[in-house]
Amino acid sequence: MGCNAIRMSHNPPAPELLDLCDRMGFLVMDEAFDMWQKKKNGKDYHLDFKHWHRRDLEDQIRRDRNHPSVFIWSIGNEIREQFDSTGTRLAKELTALVKQLDSTRPVTSALTEQEPDKNFISQAGVLDVLSFNYKHAEYPKLPQRFPGQIFLATETAAAFETRGHYDLPSDSVRIWPLDGKTKLTTGNLDFTASSYDNARPYWGATHEAAWGAIKQNPHLTGTFVWSGFDYLGEPLPYPWPAHSSYFGVIDLAGFPKDAYYLYQSEWTNQPVLHLLPHWNWRPGQTVDVWAYYSQADEVELLLNGKSLGTRKKQGADLHVLWRVPYAPGTLQAVSRKGGQTVLTRTINTTAPAAKIELTADRSKLQADGKDLSFLTVRVLDAAGNLVPDAANLVQFAVNGPGLVAGVDNGYQASLEPFKADSRKAYNGMCLAIIQTTEKEGTITVQATADNLTPAAVTLTSTAAPGAFSGKEQASQSHAAKN
Repeated sequence: MGCNAIRMSHNPPAPELLDLCDRMGFLVMDEAFDMWQKKKNGKDYHLDFKHWHRRDLEDQIRRDRNHPSVFIWSIGNEIREQFDSTGTRLAKELTALVKQLDSTRPVTSALTEQEPDKNFISQAGVLDVLSFNYKHAEYPKLPQRFPGQIFLATETAAAFETRGHYDLPSDSVRIWPLDGKTKLTTGNLDFTASSYDNARPYWGATHEAAWGAIKQNPHLTGTFVWSGFDYLGEPLPYPWPAHSSYFGVIDLAGFPKDAYYLYQSEWTNQPVLHLLPHWNWRPGQTVDVWAYYSQADEVELLLNGKSLGTRKKQGADLHVLWRVPYAPGTLQAVSRKGGQTVLTRTINTTAPAAKIELTADRSKLQADGKDLSFLTVRVLDAAGNLVPDAANLVQFAVNGPGLVAGVDNGYQASLEPFKADSRKAYNGMCLAIIQTTEKEGTITVQATADNLTPAAVTLTSTAAPGAFSGKEQASQSHAAKN
């Protein structure tokens, strides 16, 4: 989607993740603590901070300082010591520890308070970069409040989305909850949030508003969106059975939500045209149709071949909108630049679910007992269109030296187990993760569901170059002992 940096929140990352960032070219904010002496929860790190913070921070800097991906150190996230003078003392101590071991990179802390007299960490005067979470309406005031400083947005958006679900009208923003004391009573009965980018918590912002604030305030050097993926825990805005966050640009199964294409249209140099929502609605219902686009001047929308008009982004808008009385058929968007077609996207009203499409992200694997292939299931109608409300139970059968390591569908309130050989599709999609064993061979995976034409993929698992067979390993081990 054009992302070029990852903030590791709010603890030292796995070294393997930093290895990947080195190889793939991501910049990394390497972050140490989510709390110092003052607790956020009764059993959190504040219990260990006094005795362990120096050792833990020094170990982290020594371990990670030779990773070229790391471009900045963060000594904390939304630390409670912002609000008293202990924040000044501890910010000086922690920054000095970092600088003793690495003087080449800047140090920051993800702060919440954007007024100097209320922020005792910024008052320490030791942070190379002042980083702030949320409160994007205050961004224009930062240069006057903190003259001569460098600014970074360490956490923005926190918008809610459930992949493939849409609440109308799209320009009515749901604030769930309204504040920190009010219980949510206006949410959806099925524990969903709109993928129109029109649901957010009281402290957050829509993706469009958050990124727009960065664009309009060039003294902000960049932004980190909360969050890249949905993650287990923090099931806001809903209680159980919701058990996953709703903040991700990508859902828990790894499937992009619509906001993914907003960022792609803003952060990449490739032409983008993304049309939403699906086209299965009630006859006569007025549906808001959005398009994210780039590398084009305008987008025309057609329904069953009839033009519904051409739209251009106005002002700070990052999408275009049509209000369309629903009629079944074909919805088509055409982006143009200088009158020439750039891209075309089509969405069709679907017939009933008829078949399964099964695709693997990787078909050649290593027989090391660890390698994985992620299989995407799409439930299609006879014409090959994704059925947007399909919820078929899909069974996975593996033949050969492999196993089903996990399953998911991205629905934040699903109570189905992740360790299983079946999963219901959610809004037409689900996922199976196939893991190799230590044996070489051909792995065949079949996906089946009642009343649907099944699908299968074939994977090949071979020994890694230079790897020993089990017998060779035993021989080497025996020789080493002798």
